[in-house]
Amino acid sequence: MRHQRPLAIAVATLLTLTLTLTTAPTPANAQSAAAPNQVTNLTIRQADGYATLAWQPVDGATDYQIERTAVDATGTPTGAPTIVGIWRPNRQINQQAPTFADAGFNPGDTFQWRVRARAGTTEQPYSDPVVATTTAPWGNPDTPGEQLRTQWETAHAAQYTSDTDEYAYTAAIDALSDRVRVVELGRTVQNRPINMLVIGYPTPATTPEAVAATAPVAINCNVHGNEPGDREACLIMARQLAFSTDPRITDLLSHTTVLIVPTINGDGRANNTRGNSTGQDLNRDYSLIRQPETAAYIKMVRDYRPVAGYDGHEFGNSRAGDLPMLPPRHQNVAQPIFDQSQDMIEGHMYTKGAEAGWWACPYGCEGGGNVGLSEETILRNTLGLKNVANSLLELRSSGGQTRPDEGNTANNRRRKTYSALWTFHQFLDYHRADRNDILTSRAESIEIQAANTGRLVFRGSRPIPAHPAPHPGDSPPPLDAPRADLILDNAPCAYKLTDEQYNGARTDGPAGVGTTVAQRIAAHGWQVIKTNDGYYVPLNQPERGLIPLLLDTQGVEKLTDGERVYPTLTGRRNGPLTVTGFTCAADATINGPVTVQPGAALVATATTISGPVSANRAAGVVLADSTVNGPLQITTTNAISIIDVTIAGPASLTGNTTGTTAALLAGNTIRGPLNCTANSTAPTNLGVANTVHGPRTNQCAAL
Repeated sequence: MRHQRPLAIAVATLLTLTLTLTTAPTPANAQSAAAPNQVTNLTIRQADGYATLAWQPVDGATDYQIERTAVDATGTPTGAPTIVGIWRPNRQINQQAPTFADAGFNPGDTFQWRVRARAGTTEQPYSDPVVATTTAPWGNPDTPGEQLRTQWETAHAAQYTSDTDEYAYTAAIDALSDRVRVVELGRTVQNRPINMLVIGYPTPATTPEAVAATAPVAINCNVHGNEPGDREACLIMARQLAFSTDPRITDLLSHTTVLIVPTINGDGRANNTRGNSTGQDLNRDYSLIRQPETAAYIKMVRDYRPVAGYDGHEFGNSRAGDLPMLPPRHQNVAQPIFDQSQDMIEGHMYTKGAEAGWWACPYGCEGGGNVGLSEETILRNTLGLKNVANSLLELRSSGGQTRPDEGNTANNRRRKTYSALWTFHQFLDYHRADRNDILTSRAESIEIQAANTGRLVFRGSRPIPAHPAPHPGDSPPPLDAPRADLILDNAPCAYKLTDEQYNGARTDGPAGVGTTVAQRIAAHGWQVIKTNDGYYVPLNQPERGLIPLLLDTQGVEKLTDGERVYPTLTGRRNGPLTVTGFTCAADATINGPVTVQPGAALVATATTISGPVSANRAAGVVLADSTVNGPLQITTTNAISIIDVTIAGPASLTGNTTGTTAALLAGNTIRGPLNCTANSTAPTNLGVANTVHGPRTNQCAAL
């Protein structure tokens, strides 16, 4: 686990001043001395769609009941008192300061609250009552833009926002706010647009590459069509981000770009089905990308390069917490990304949840069963394998034992949506406070993956303990240790595919028509080296942990059975090296210059080359975790990746044609100038800066 950062958390606390905490606490009316075991010091703090109750704990209490009563402007009850919440010790990590986030009411209405302790089943006296008016929906009804409301809001949660109303709402935000640009990522099987809101201050960057340079965050709001609570939260938050003048919001958007995809599964949402129109569970397709919806999202990740993400769902277990969360657990995820994701959940969300009154816990808490395992096809694991710190978010579908008033459908929907809204705002605060650590974790993970060391696991999860034991979840997700037959200790250098494997027709998509392996690899953004005898996918790339899951014969859910290619050059070699065909070097020392001939390819990892490296009209040059004691010159070459390499001289990339997959220059130390000229796709550093002891010119000026 990464170190906890009290200072960073304190900064995040200072940032969270509006939207999520908007009204000072309302204290109970003064009265005579409290009765024995009576709750005292009850306060109510209003926020977006919920109210945080806090009180002085009672010795010997096993739980607390929260009562809410609708009242008029004079405080006279207009409805029957109702028990709306049960506070239990396992709700939060700080049990000495109980809080409860009461939701499920119509925002803007006025209520009276009381709280009483129970010792077992024995009820103690209620606290003094507190009357307060809840926070109205965000946005001044008389201010253009702010006055926009979703269909869900105008219906008071009686119905969800339709697809056509979503498109009209987001188009209006786009038209009225300079901070927002709505882009279409693709189309669903039934031809519904898959839109993404790109939000920045004062305006968002204009290209995907420019957005990527802002270290963006991404929120995926509705992958399962019958789980729309997060989607409504995303639509409300989009309005807040687009029009709020609050310094917190403008500060956040000045330091990143927020990418919101309200509905990746528009067909499933229109039909209220979990899967898309073909019946495919899209959250079992983010690595395989058989469907147009998942392909659109993965291409977005490739192009916009979010550094952190949240993926919204709903969870049917009535005993679980309000907000079960889970990091990318797959064992091929680099350790720094796993640690950073856990820090976001345990170090931030659990702490802030305890302050606001939401019950955040590990996915599966309170009898969650066989959930949250290692399938690489689910988004949190795919993102982790793509070096994105991220978390799954589950909204408990039913009110359950701790929210007994949610037999009322509208109340249930409000609690889910406003708890998601709270989470997504906290996610932005975490990124703002921990941006540098997130970027460091990402850079470390990219370099770790490119080094191609360590075992490969084809199915298996890291353990997730309760935190702190046994709270806030009594039952953390189950262990999912990899079986021996799903571990590969001797990782290959690359996978070789035949032309039929790479370009052949497939039948695993909608209506029995699938995109080719070539198209899917391009969507993932991997370097592929084409030679006379086939297509090579090197493992010394940033997504090393994902490549074998799709191309190895041991893969559980794979695209094809690629041929493992092992190093052909190891140990010491004296004299010049002329590379013909496909050459893979690992843990090698080459004492002399290296020349990569036309049509040939060099893949080298943990290798020292004592001399210059030159390639002209080569099929590919892929170097990682290596040293070149001389200049590096690559011209008219088709696949290029240089990661964590020390180059003792100038480096030059000229006239290379790499197609849609840009040449990678990331995390290198170049003891001379760096020049990139006339490359058909400008090289990129993936946000991992190079150290260059000389001028950086032309296409590499910003790398």
